[in-house]
Amino acid sequence: MLMKRNFRRALSHVLAHEGGYADHPLDPGGATNMGITRRTLAAWRGVTPWRALSKAEVKALTRREAGRIYRARYWDAVAADKLPDGVDYALFDYAVNAGPARAAKDLQRVVGARVDGVIGPMTLKAVSRHHPRTIIRRLTARRMAFLQRLRTWGAFGRGWRNRVNAVLATALEMERDHAIS
Repeated sequence: MLMKRNFRRALSHVLAHEGGYADHPLDPGGATNMGITRRTLAAWRGVTPWRALSKAEVKALTRREAGRIYRARYWDAVAADKLPDGVDYALFDYAVNAGPARAAKDLQRVVGARVDGVIGPMTLKAVSRHHPRTIIRRLTARRMAFLQRLRTWGAFGRGWRNRVNAVLATALEMERDHAIS
């Protein structure tokens, strides 16, 4: 079932995981606020080169603008409104951390669709042939495997593991809530 109502709920979970402003020296994203990197914010605002956008502007990012960026660049980019409850959130959160194309490709691998990084009719048809709980479990397992291969796992692995486990639990809860409603 297509559930357009989940964006706000999913966004609140993403924002809780992302937190506020950070500029960790080991984070390749650099200056980040609410999970929005300086480069992403510059692209969103049409600032070129991206370094022309100051870190102060990243720090001043509003929740409203972050929400618009998340909707357009991540949620809509993975066609989350067309996915089952729980799968939408698991894929959205993955897209936020690893990019929409990587997240979409892993979803396609999970459901046996052609891997092109675009969630279109063929991928959606493949999704419909699998139980959402199975997709959620397999997708979060692939995400964890991807994260464990990153050279920054030592610095961020514990937090990533906690986040993926929380996403798994929440996504399964979202699917269950839909199944009993």
